[in-house]
Amino acid sequence: MNKVLYIILISLFSLTIYSCSSSSDGGSSTTTDDDTTNTSSGSGVFVTVGSLGNIVRSTDNGASFDNVTSPTANNLAGVVFGNNTFVAVGDNGTIVRSTDNGVSFENVTSPTTNYLAGVVFGNNTFVATGVSGNIVRSTDNGTTWDNATSSTANTLVGVGFGNNTFVAVGDNGSIVRSTNNGSSFDNATSPTANLLYGVVFGNNTFVAVGKSGTIVRSTDNGSSWDNATSPSAYYHGGVGFGNNTFVAVGGSGTIVRSTDNGSNWDNATSPTSNKLRGNVGFGNNTFVATGLSGNILRSTDNGTTWDNASTPTGSDLYTVSFSE
Repeated sequence: MNKVLYIILISLFSLTIYSCSSSSDGGSSTTTDDDTTNTSSGSGVFVTVGSLGNIVRSTDNGASFDNVTSPTANNLAGVVFGNNTFVAVGDNGTIVRSTDNGVSFENVTSPTTNYLAGVVFGNNTFVATGVSGNIVRSTDNGTTWDNATSSTANTLVGVGFGNNTFVAVGDNGSIVRSTNNGSSFDNATSPTANLLYGVVFGNNTFVAVGKSGTIVRSTDNGSSWDNATSPSAYYHGGVGFGNNTFVAVGGSGTIVRSTDNGSNWDNATSPTSNKLRGNVGFGNNTFVATGLSGNILRSTDNGTTWDNASTPTGSDLYTVSFSE
């Protein structure tokens, strides 16, 4: 009898802890409303996607990953989590989604055949961006999608969300923004002509990164931007945010981080020389980054030190997201 009572009490305690943790935000490209770009309320799973439709997931804070059956052989370039749904996008307008925390994925009808490079979630809306300025959006958890009005013909590689504002970045330093839930976008003046690969929001600051170590930031919801100095001249292929820390990754395994809202950056020691790319995921006090040849890295000390994670694939992995 005492043993049964003990089990019941432990179960109730666990349920209480889970309920409390589900009410908080994560970051990073990373989660939810205004402090990140991933959104959240699942059970702590990292999902990363890549070449040939590869999808892998981790249920142990990014220490190890397992393969997931993918419904497509097309390259998947972007993934995000929102409203208990993972959405990934890629070649030929491919869109796939999962409503079981990344255990299984299904194809979704896309309004475009253009390459889609990035996807983000905010205000109950998924927004994906791609070639020729193509922008598509979904307001029903990724089930159906429509084209949005774009203000540029430049390829938009990365997209982020914060403070009710969507911001997309891409070729020739292009920066566009939307304040009407992604229905239409307007151009913002960019301080660079370099290709921008990724953008993320945290602490009321947008940070975008790109070619030749380019880092730009905005503290007025993407209306105006300034250059920040990077300690690396390697390209930065992606950026994430969590625990008041921005982390960018890129060429030759480069990892740089900022703890002052993107104003100043320092190098972090990387365990790989492989190219790293795509959004840096954050959840459960863990950063996860991905790259060529199935490389997956993780940090549990706010991006200061990094270790290689166990990976089930040798295929290139392009980006990562977290369901909290």
